Amino acid sequence: MDGMLKMSKKHNKNISTDDKERIFRDLPVPAALKAMIIPAAVSQIIVLIYNMADTFYVGQVNDPYMVAATSLILPLFNITLCLAGLAGTGGGALISSLLGQDRPEEAKRVASFSIWLAVLIAAVFSISIGIFNKPLLNLLGASDKTFTFARQYAMCVLVAGGIPTVLSNVLSNLIRSVGRSKEAGAGIILGGVLNIILDPIFMFIILPDGLEVFGAGLATCISNIIACIYFLIVLYGMGSNRIISFDIGGGLPLKQNMLMVFAIGVPSAVATFLFDLDYVIIDKLMVSYHDLALAAIGIVLKVERFPLNVGIGICQGMLPLVAFSYASGNKKRMNDLIRLSRLTGLIIAAVSILLYEIFAAQFIRIFIADPETVAMAEDFLRIRVLATPFMFLSFFTVYLFQAFKMGDKALISGVTRWLVLNIPMLFILNAVFGMYGIVASQVTADILNTIICFMMLKKYAPS
Repeated sequence: MDGMLKMSKKHNKNISTDDKERIFRDLPVPAALKAMIIPAAVSQIIVLIYNMADTFYVGQVNDPYMVAATSLILPLFNITLCLAGLAGTGGGALISSLLGQDRPEEAKRVASFSIWLAVLIAAVFSISIGIFNKPLLNLLGASDKTFTFARQYAMCVLVAGGIPTVLSNVLSNLIRSVGRSKEAGAGIILGGVLNIILDPIFMFIILPDGLEVFGAGLATCISNIIACIYFLIVLYGMGSNRIISFDIGGGLPLKQNMLMVFAIGVPSAVATFLFDLDYVIIDKLMVSYHDLALAAIGIVLKVERFPLNVGIGICQGMLPLVAFSYASGNKKRMNDLIRLSRLTGLIIAAVSILLYEIFAAQFIRIFIADPETVAMAEDFLRIRVLATPFMFLSFFTVYLFQAFKMGDKALISGVTRWLVLNIPMLFILNAVFGMYGIVASQVTADILNTIICFMMLKKYAPS
């Protein structure tokens, strides 16, 4: 740990406050986006890989019920990201805006408020899962064959690992908000790489047969704890005058800024929650057919997230830059940042569609070899991937409104996408077309939502 601390101090001495200011204000738009987006996108890919690592290693047991059990926990695990979005996205966007207004002391107060808010809500969530895990798992569709595996995974990842998971993601967002995208991404990457290494050790070496799912959960928990420790070391290495701190000695932020954290963060949290609710409904509808369908869609829902997570990384890297430019009144730079970010995301989405359509079966076989499950998942993936560019544009719109501190517009955009379009479409297309209607619901709903997003941006976004 001393070595990590020395490296952190050495690294931060080489990056002055003026250098960070230069990223926001002076660096050419392509270079600024590159500096902010690449670490964010890489960290998002690593997050997905380490989440998929559990599915991959569990899939090597070739037990579809174990795979189905880990899939059941995905919506609950994503709620931890929802909670992180409340404090991290809300606080981070406001911090960048306050720095653009040259108000560093208020930014410090917002940072400490956001951190302690994250700790509190994560603790409540973890305790609730520990107490009510049985009814929750039954609600998610756990069967007699999947319940024990799902409970083992939940207790490790959500109960023991809830606070470090939420806090790591919040600290990553807040650190990125002051221009330190490399450090923000490095912590997430560290946790992901550790999880990939520890998974097979716990699953196939340390623990006996039959506890593979428990081993995967334990590896994830330990990895997130170590990532959280890394972020604490980074904060310490940033010095006593750092913006991001646990210190509440300076008092609370102004009332309007505390409310603004929620105004910006709640849409992010709600969008993530509804995203998870969509997954829960998909699982419930799929399990009504059979457990193999649940295993197939569980794999697809992870595989399809490669381009989506890259898109989220683009949004995360873009948000502080746009928020700073908007707050400082540099509209030309703001618009250039938006255009280049959007184009980058759409190019990645197009390439992803091409690769998934050609190599769908090969991607699925990475996770499981059962022929029936592979055939079903292959069809599911080819349909679901068509939604990729529209999903990116939907998320992009929410992040833009957050950068503009238009929390109400971000909330409307997120709620419209999920409650008005996606979730109703699941039930409608399931009733009409059955299992494949569930799969096709995403692209149908997101095409409609993209049209609505374009209209909202045209009407409300500053030009």
